Amino acid sequence: MSVPETMKAMLLTGHGGPEKLVYDESFAVPEIAPEEVLIKVGACGINNTDIWVREGAYGSSDDPDEVASFGDSPLQFPLVQGADIAGVIAATGAEVDVSRIGERVMVDFGIYAAEDDDVPSHDYYGSGRPGGFAEYVAIPADNAHAVDSQLSDAELATFCCAYITGEHMLRRAGVDKGDRVLVTGASGGVGSGVIQLCRARGAVPYAVVGEGKEDAIIAIGAENAVTRSQGNLEEAVAAMTKGNPIDVIVDTVSGPMLPSLIEILRPQGRYATCGAVGGPIVEIDMRRVYLKNLEIYGASQGTRRDFRAIRDYAISGAIKPLLARTYALPDLGKAQQDFKKKDFVGKLVVEIN
Repeated sequence: MSVPETMKAMLLTGHGGPEKLVYDESFAVPEIAPEEVLIKVGACGINNTDIWVREGAYGSSDDPDEVASFGDSPLQFPLVQGADIAGVIAATGAEVDVSRIGERVMVDFGIYAAEDDDVPSHDYYGSGRPGGFAEYVAIPADNAHAVDSQLSDAELATFCCAYITGEHMLRRAGVDKGDRVLVTGASGGVGSGVIQLCRARGAVPYAVVGEGKEDAIIAIGAENAVTRSQGNLEEAVAAMTKGNPIDVIVDTVSGPMLPSLIEILRPQGRYATCGAVGGPIVEIDMRRVYLKNLEIYGASQGTRRDFRAIRDYAISGAIKPLLARTYALPDLGKAQQDFKKKDFVGKLVVEIN
C-alpha cells in the first residue's frame, strides 16, 4: 500500500474556540516506531472531550477555572485530535508482521501506564499523542484491533470512546442482570451507549433526556424515559419505575441535578459518573451519602478489558451503531458546534476521504 509523505489534517493550534482548528492539506505523515502501525483513517468519531481539550476546560485541583489539558502534562501544539478511529493498516513498523497491512481495524485509543488489563488509561490518542482527525495516524500495533464486520468505518467509529467509558462505569459499579439503572444524558454518545450496554448484560435501563428525545431513547432500549424539564425529578422517576427502586445511577451530566439523583438512589445503591457537562462544581448533602451507605465511582475512559468487550459486542451485533450525522474533515469546527447543540441522538462522526 503506497503511503504519501504529506496528508490532510485538522490541527488544534492552541486552547480556545473553533478558530483554533486549522485545516492543513500538506501536513507530514507520521513516522512509525518499530512496534507501531500506520493506519489510513476511514472515519473518526467526535467526543465531548475533544471540545473540552480544545477549550482547556478540565481545570485543576487548585483552580477549577484554570485552562488545563486532560492529561498529565500540557498539550503539544499543533495537535491532531480524534480518538474514535476506524480504518485500514497501511504500513507496519519493523517489529510488526507485514501481513497486517490491509487489515481493517478499530483503535483502542488508550495510553496506559502498565500492561495490566484493568489499569485505566491516563491519556489517549488525540490528546497525549496525535489522533485520527487526519488521513493517517501512527498507533501501537497492540492498540489496533482487527475487525471482521459489515459495518462501515463511520459506524465503527461510533463505539470507541463513548461505549468504553460506559462499559467502564457499569463494570466498576457492578451492574448485573436485573439491576435497574437510571442514565442521565441518555441521548448523548455515552448515555445512549450505556442504554445498550445495560440491555446486553441483562440490566433494565431508564433514561433522563432532553425534551422530545423520549421516543428515540426508548427505541434504543430504555425501559422508559423522563425529561429534565418534567418538574420534580424524584417524583417523575418514581412514577416512571412504578415505585421500583433504582439500584444504580449512571450520570453523564452532574450539575444541579445531582442532589435529586442522590435522593433517587436506593439505600446501598451505586452512583457512577464520567462527566460534568451540567456543571463541575456541585453541592450535595453528604449526610445522605453516608446514611444511605452509597457507593460512588468515577470513571474516565476505560481499560484494555473494556475495549475488548466493546469490540466483541460490536462485532457480534449485541450493540448497534447510533450514527446521527457525518461530516467532512474540513467541517470539524462546524461539527463541534453542532455537537454542543445536543439536538441529536447518538454520535457525530468525521469521514476522512
